[in-house]
Amino acid sequence: MHIGCTVCTTHVIGEVERGTLVGLAERRKVLGYSQETLAQALGVDRTTVGRWECGKSEPQPPLRPKLAEILQVDLADLDSLLGRSHALPQEAAGSSPSSDDHTPGVTEDMIRREFLRAITVTGALAALPGDEVEELSERAHRGAVADFLRMNAHLWQVYQLACSKGPVLPIVHEQLGTLSKAFKKRPSTEVPSLCGAAGDLFQLAGELAFDRNRYADAASSYAVAASASKDAGAFDLWACALIRHAYIDLHDRRYGEAANLLSAAERIARRGDSELSTRHWVAAVQAEAYAGMDDFTACERALDKAEQVTHLTGLGHNGGWLRFDGSRLAEERGARYLQLGRLDLAENALVTALGERALAPGHSFRRRGAVLVDLAVIGAKRRDVDQVVTFGRKALRLAQESSSGYVARRLRALRAEFGPLARDGRVAGLKAEINALGTT
Repeated sequence: MHIGCTVCTTHVIGEVERGTLVGLAERRKVLGYSQETLAQALGVDRTTVGRWECGKSEPQPPLRPKLAEILQVDLADLDSLLGRSHALPQEAAGSSPSSDDHTPGVTEDMIRREFLRAITVTGALAALPGDEVEELSERAHRGAVADFLRMNAHLWQVYQLACSKGPVLPIVHEQLGTLSKAFKKRPSTEVPSLCGAAGDLFQLAGELAFDRNRYADAASSYAVAASASKDAGAFDLWACALIRHAYIDLHDRRYGEAANLLSAAERIARRGDSELSTRHWVAAVQAEAYAGMDDFTACERALDKAEQVTHLTGLGHNGGWLRFDGSRLAEERGARYLQLGRLDLAENALVTALGERALAPGHSFRRRGAVLVDLAVIGAKRRDVDQVVTFGRKALRLAQESSSGYVARRLRALRAEFGPLARDGRVAGLKAEINALGTT
């Protein structure tokens, strides 16, 4: 989904209302596969895929890991897609998700649809006679918006500190459902504030989806977050949603598209709070796009701009949807230099970052894992088996302990760097463990 300098709510509603993440066929289509191309990737006949999608048969166990990898889901979510292939007609008829229904993908999509439908309904309140609006206002619970914001802040804190992000997901689903229902009960005067709360929480939902390798779900959540933040007039919140959306393009190596989206985020951030670090975060992510485009000068310029975050006199962030404080600039530089093939510069920056992360309490498993994988990649490029195995195994242990899809994804990418080193017994063993990690 392409987003320019503004996010079109109508476009987002159209994407979500089509139920793109409900069943196997819908998942296939949203990722751009036809039945024939998916069948070719799996080595089966097209009619076999058709039978799966109709519910007449299911993929055999040996095919499931490969199918899950192609569809960018884990095995549990693949079972959900296979088992819920025909759920859309009932849901489209207006049934609301149960508070106990935390099926990934399916629940997220239903909540997004319900939320956008609620915005549409509450927007019509402005046309009601004044006495009706006052009556709604009197029935509203006092302090509801403040309660949502406090809960959102708490969930961000739990997400940041949790080793495994999975347990946070059902709570976020429940909070999103409650927030969506609130739109039906609140007066039109409170809609902007509720939109701000939604823009906050949908970014967290996107983060959870991204960490589980569900990129289409993440993109949809970020798009809704951007739309809600725009309606709230919250420029920093809006810019952060676009930054997160740009990570989807960066993951797919669409660096030009990411740069365009980040340019829009930069313009929006300039309209925000100058005491916040939003502009500096934009610059840090722009550096990744420029590195992907092999533009060393632009990358360095963006990194230097990001480092100006240290000149902010206040905290500069809120610890929730905006957490950029400059503490990760060493690892950012290291990762960007690695992208550009400047191995010595990259290693110096990454070793510095690794030392800082090791000493920092409550450090991010995802960030530490990324640094370890980057150091292993440098070893592979230098044909240094010891460096590959040392840092690769440390990253593998982190992925196993944290169940981080992000670290697992980085480790799977590491395999492509092994080349002739894969003939070494230790590297071959590491590769086998990474392969096993991808199927658990």
